[in-house]
Amino acid sequence: MVDRQARPSEGAGTPARLAWALAATAAFGVVELAAGWWAGSLALMGDAGHMATDAVALGIALLAARMAAAPPSRRHTYGLARAEFVAAFVNGLTMLALVAGLAAAAVRRLHDPTPVEGGAVAVVAFIGLLVNLAVAGLLHQHGEEGADLNRKAALLHVLGDALGSVAALAAGVIVAVTGWLWADPALSLAIGVLILVSSLRLLRQALHALMEGAPLSLDVGELGRALAAVPNVRGVHDLHVWSIASARVVLTAHVVVAELGRWEDTRVALEGLCRDRFGIGHTTFQPETGVRAMTYAPRAPNPAQRPDA
Repeated sequence: MVDRQARPSEGAGTPARLAWALAATAAFGVVELAAGWWAGSLALMGDAGHMATDAVALGIALLAARMAAAPPSRRHTYGLARAEFVAAFVNGLTMLALVAGLAAAAVRRLHDPTPVEGGAVAVVAFIGLLVNLAVAGLLHQHGEEGADLNRKAALLHVLGDALGSVAALAAGVIVAVTGWLWADPALSLAIGVLILVSSLRLLRQALHALMEGAPLSLDVGELGRALAAVPNVRGVHDLHVWSIASARVVLTAHVVVAELGRWEDTRVALEGLCRDRFGIGHTTFQPETGVRAMTYAPRAPNPAQRPDA
């Protein structure tokens, strides 16, 4: 069995960005909670509650980022990179709990409207929106492409909070201008639906990764056919692909070859194909000869793959 591993470098600045985001979110969350209580705004207090869960989520994400950077050990031979998936799953569950709590409070407020200081709500919500956008920009730094699921989960929390600030801002303006008290809980419900959809998507991705499913962006059938088309390969079976972390995909496969003496060149070609075309840097191939039940085989034999070679 031949094993080659290429470990992509992790974003060295991720823990620092998460720490700054945590500090800013927690600080303004306290301000927003006090202002919401004083103004009697459910949307503002709900947004403050969302900021509190954001702070917890960012703390979990920060812990997971530090754990994921730990080197492999005898107990954890791949390291603790999968902590990212656990953190994303936990954060997704906290988002669902938050949505449920806000929805229950909003329904109660729809049945029993409470006076709201619309002007004060609008001002605080606007400042909160600026804070959320700044934190989101911090987490989104260097682009979303290649970002791990842990940071995406933290970013989802912050963007959901930004939507909450928009709802609180709109509710404050509507109440101040029209006096329509139902705007506050109604907009809270609308934002809750949007957050719910994103949270369910995040949970699906995190659970899929925890169950060691193949990356959702990868077509395993196409990968198997491409491997089988490499010169000197007669077929591929027992092909397995899963993720250790968002940027670390692992592949193992049994490869039936026509000439075992040419294995070294074949292995280099297989590794290059996985790395350059499919972005898989950690590959383990077991060469075999003889007749096997192939999962993937070349579409048409060539001289390098004839049975009597």
